[in-house]
Amino acid sequence: MENNIKSVLTECGFSFKKKFGQNFITDKNLLASIVAGSGAGADDTVIEIGCGAGTLTREIAARCKRVIAFEVDTALKPVLEKTLAGVDNAEVVFRDFLKVDLKKLEEEVGEYSVIANLPYYVTTPLITKLLEEGKRCKSLTVMVQEEVAERLCASENTPEYGAITAVIAVRASAHILKRVPRTMFTPRPNVDSAVVKLTVEEGRIPVKDENAYKKVVHAAFLSRRKTLENNLVNVFKLTREQAQKLLLDCNIDLKARGETLSPLKFAELSDKSCEILK
Repeated sequence: MENNIKSVLTECGFSFKKKFGQNFITDKNLLASIVAGSGAGADDTVIEIGCGAGTLTREIAARCKRVIAFEVDTALKPVLEKTLAGVDNAEVVFRDFLKVDLKKLEEEVGEYSVIANLPYYVTTPLITKLLEEGKRCKSLTVMVQEEVAERLCASENTPEYGAITAVIAVRASAHILKRVPRTMFTPRPNVDSAVVKLTVEEGRIPVKDENAYKKVVHAAFLSRRKTLENNLVNVFKLTREQAQKLLLDCNIDLKARGETLSPLKFAELSDKSCEILK
C-alpha cells in the first residue's frame, strides 16, 4: 500500500504541508488494528478527522456502515478521488472540524464513534470539543503524540497527570491501545505516537457544575510548584481562611498540590466551592 499511496501523491503533485501536521499511515496491519481497537463495527457511523490520503478512511469504510471524513487541505481532493474510488459509504467533507456546528452534525448522523490520526497541533482542542459539545459521541480512538497519550491516561501523583487528564475523566475513561514508532509514518515525524481510546460514559464522575469543576482543575495546575491552597487564593481571590476551609471540608491536606488530587476529589472540591465561586 505504501508504494501505491506514494505514487498517487506524486502523480497528483501533492506536497506535505507542515502547518497541517501531515503524517500519513500506510501500513495495512496498523490501520486494521486501529479500527479493530475502536470496537466500531458494521452498524456504526464513524467520523474521521484529518483523513489525509484516505488510507484509514478505506479501512474504516471496509468495517463500518458509514464514515464521514473531515479534511482541511483541499489539495488532497485529487488524491482522495483516487484512493477512495469505489468506496461508496465514505464521504469527505473539506472543512475545519473545529469550526463545525457539532449539534447540527449530530442531528444528521445520530450516534457515532470517532477514529482519527489526529494532527498533533489540534489534538487537545479537538478532543475537548468532542467531549464537551458532543452529545452523541460514543468513543474516540485517536492516534496522538506519545507524550500526549501519557497525559490523557495518567493517574494522580505522576508527572504526566495534569488539567487535561482531570477534565477528560469527568466524561470518559482513557487507555492506550498501542504505541506506534515514528518510522510508521510518511513523512517521519520527530516523535513517537500512541493510539488512545476514550470511552464516553455520561455521568462518569458526577459534578454539580462542570464549569466550576474545570475552573478548579485549571487553577490547581496553574502553578505546579505552588500548593493548592495558594493557587485557590490567587486565582479565585479567596481569603486564606476560605481556601483552607474548602480544603479541610474535603479532607485535603493544606500542603497538598494539585497533582495529588484524583478527579473524584476534584469533583468534591468543586462541588463545595460552587457557592463561593459564584
